[in-house]
Amino acid sequence: MIARVQRVGRALFGALRRPMARAFESAENPLNHIGAMTVFFLWIVLISGIWLLIFFRTSVSGAFESVEYLTREQWYLGGIMRSLHRYASDGAIVTIFLHLVKEFVFNRYRGNRWFSWVTGVPLVWIIFVLGITGYWLVWDELAQYVAISSAELIDSIPIFTDSMAGNFLSDDLLSNRFFTLMAFLHLIGLPIFLVFGIWLHIFRLTGPRINPPRRMMAATLLAMLILSAVYPAISHEQANLAMAPETLRLDGFYLHVYPLIQIWSPGWVWVLLVGVSSVIIVAPWAPRQKKEQAALVTLDYCNGCERCVDDCPFGAVEMVARTDGTSYSHQASVDPDLCISCGICVGSCPTATPFRSQGALIPGIDLPDRSAATLRDEIVAAGVGKPSPHIIVFACRDDNQLKEIEKAGLSVVKVVCMGQLPPSYVDFTLSRGHADGVLLLGCQDGNCSYRFGAQWTEQRLARQRDPMVRRRVDLSRVAMGWQAPWSENATAVKKYAAFLEALKQ
Repeated sequence: MIARVQRVGRALFGALRRPMARAFESAENPLNHIGAMTVFFLWIVLISGIWLLIFFRTSVSGAFESVEYLTREQWYLGGIMRSLHRYASDGAIVTIFLHLVKEFVFNRYRGNRWFSWVTGVPLVWIIFVLGITGYWLVWDELAQYVAISSAELIDSIPIFTDSMAGNFLSDDLLSNRFFTLMAFLHLIGLPIFLVFGIWLHIFRLTGPRINPPRRMMAATLLAMLILSAVYPAISHEQANLAMAPETLRLDGFYLHVYPLIQIWSPGWVWVLLVGVSSVIIVAPWAPRQKKEQAALVTLDYCNGCERCVDDCPFGAVEMVARTDGTSYSHQASVDPDLCISCGICVGSCPTATPFRSQGALIPGIDLPDRSAATLRDEIVAAGVGKPSPHIIVFACRDDNQLKEIEKAGLSVVKVVCMGQLPPSYVDFTLSRGHADGVLLLGCQDGNCSYRFGAQWTEQRLARQRDPMVRRRVDLSRVAMGWQAPWSENATAVKKYAAFLEALKQ
C-alpha cells in the first residue's frame, strides 16, 4: 500500500517537474530547494514582521486601527510589508507540504533518517500556531471568528479549568493584556522555539542547504512584491463581539480545519489533528525499514585523513583518538545509528583503490554489503569479451534509469550512490582496458537520495575535490547523465547511444 502511494506521489512530482524543468535549470529548479525555500519565506516573514511591529499597538482598540493605518495610509511600505508577511506565510505552508510529501514518496524518512522526519512535526505545529496568532492580532471579524473558535478548541482540553471562550462574550471582558500576550507569543515566544526547532531538524545533517540560490530568492521576492501590489492583503470590518460575522474570507492555508469545529465538535477536531500528527510520527516504523550494515573502518588502512568526515552527508563519521598505537593521531569512527550505508565515505577514501596488487582490496572504510572489492570484480567481469568500443555504465541502485539500461542488456555496475564510486575506479576501468568509456547515471544535484552524490562526483572528476581523478584520465571518455529520481522519461539508452557514437568518432 505504501509503495503504491509513493509511486503515485512520484508520478505527480514528475508531472510538476516537467514545466519547471523547461523554465529552470536543474541548479535553480524550485523543486530542488523546497526546504531552503521554506527558510527563505520565514526570513521574509521575520523582516516584514519587524516593520509591522514598529507601528502595531497592543490594545483592543489600537490593534485594528494600527493595522488599518499600515494598510491604507502607509500602503506604499506598510501595506506592502503586510502583504509580504501574509503571502510569505502562505508560501511557507506550501513548501512545507511539498517538502513533507517529497521526503515521503522518495522514502527519505525511514531508517536512520527518522530523527529529521519526527522533529519536523513540532515545526509544523509551531508555524500553524504562529499563523493563527497572527490573525488574532489584526482584530477584525476574521480574527474574532478565529479567536472564539480557538478558545472553543482550547476549552475542550480537560486540563484547563477556566473557560477561555468566556473572555470573548463581550468587548468589556476583553482586556489589553490579551493582545500583549498574543503579541509576545507571535513575535517573541514562538519564533524562539521555531529557530531552535529548525536547528534541531537539521542537527544531524552535514552542510544543510538553508538558503536557495540567489537568483531564485531575487525572483521569488520580486514576484511576491508584484503580488502584494496587485492583490494587497486587507482586513475585514473591525471585530464586534456583540455581533456574529456574516461573511468571512477564510485563509485556506492556516484556517482550513476551523469550519470543522462547527460541523463536528472541538473534541473530534483534536482527534483529527492529533491522529494525523501521530500517523506522521510513527510512519518511519510502519513498517520498519530493513537495517543495512553501517560502514566499517579497518584501522590497518585508515590514516586519519578526515576526508570521509568531510564528505559524509549525515554526520555519521567522526575522528577520534587512535586506538591501535600507530604513528597516526586519529582514526575514523562510524556511528551506526547515524550511518545510512550510502557509501559516500568509501568514494572519499584514498585507500579505496582498485590498483592494489598486494593483498586483499580492503580500504580504510568500506560497506560490508557492497564492498570496494566487489565493485572491482564486477568491473573486470563487465569488460570480458566485449567488442570495442565498449561502455560500462555505473548506476545508482535506486535510479529509475537502471531499469531501462538493464532491459537493454547493457554492461552495468551498480553502486548504492554515485558518490560511493572512487575516482580511481574510473581510471582503473579505462586504463586497464575494461571499457573504452564510462557512463555515470544518477540523480540530479538537489535530488540525490543521499544529498551529495552527484555534487561530490562532479567535483572529484573535475579535480576540485579530494580524492581527484588522475590527470592521465581522458575525461572525454567519461559521460554523466543525471536525472531527477521522479522522472519516468526513457533517456538512459539515448544517452548511451549518443556517447557510444561520440566514442566511435
